Amino acid sequence: MLANLGLFVDAGRFVADHPHLILEKTWQHILLSAAAMAVAIVIALPLGVWLGHVHRGSLVAVNVANVGRALPSLVLIGLGIVILGVGFANVTVALVVLAVPPILTNSYVAVDGVEADAVEAARGMGMTPWQVLRRIELPLSLPLVFAGIRTAAVFVIATATIAAVAGGGGLGDIIVNQASYKLEGVIGAAICVSLLAFAADWGLGGLQRLLTPRGLREEVHTLEPDVVTGVPR
Repeated sequence: MLANLGLFVDAGRFVADHPHLILEKTWQHILLSAAAMAVAIVIALPLGVWLGHVHRGSLVAVNVANVGRALPSLVLIGLGIVILGVGFANVTVALVVLAVPPILTNSYVAVDGVEADAVEAARGMGMTPWQVLRRIELPLSLPLVFAGIRTAAVFVIATATIAAVAGGGGLGDIIVNQASYKLEGVIGAAICVSLLAFAADWGLGGLQRLLTPRGLREEVHTLEPDVVTGVPR
């Protein structure tokens, strides 16, 4: 017990003694994760929302999610080296594949699951399909949509540590290089990755509460993402 505590103390000392290294690698980690999340959101969110709006494509959403979760990120990086070479772009593609499934699935389920009575009432008032989507379905589905984005963000930040094996940079450079940074460096960098994941989840949770209609905020806690399965609890 005391030995483990000593390791954490040494890890904290490593972080304090190497602020420039930690800040540089943390910034690289953030850029890599943010780039992957941005691309994944641009791809998966509109597709999931549209499929949910037209109530079609459930097999597409489910199969893409299953394939994305089944593909090992290291394998994708290995294949990407052949096409994209070593570096930022290769790792970003692998992380995008990891991030798309929870965003796509949650977006589809969220919009598809909006109560039919609310949609029919909006149509009865003369709203166009676009107005129904923008004014009714999207606001009501925001909590579950954000649950998918938060789950994807945690997955991406945690998995971005493997970027080091393909020259992508980030805190993984320290974690995989125990020979240079010793065990305290590995633990210190791992703690920084964990803090980044918690910060992303907390920040996106705050944005979710800010954008969620007031009447739905009391229900948001029932839609928090499970970081293990990616399914809202």
